[in-house]
Amino acid sequence: MTTAVKGPASYFPSIEKKYGRPITEWKDLIRTSPLTKHMELVTWLKTEHGLGHGHANALVAHTLAEASGE
Repeated sequence: MTTAVKGPASYFPSIEKKYGRPITEWKDLIRTSPLTKHMELVTWLKTEHGLGHGHANALVAHTLAEASGE
């Protein structure tokens, strides 16, 4: 029996499919961005990379949570 992925990571398969980049690349972009605030990063992904709000939010939330050890 497999456990369903929950939270921001549940968006990852559709993000990879829709935008054609692996999640590791998106996370690297977020980590190397000079921006540090959640909504700044979300807005940046939307305007500069064409992501939808939900996908951008999921990537930023998951990446920042990893960085803070959550």
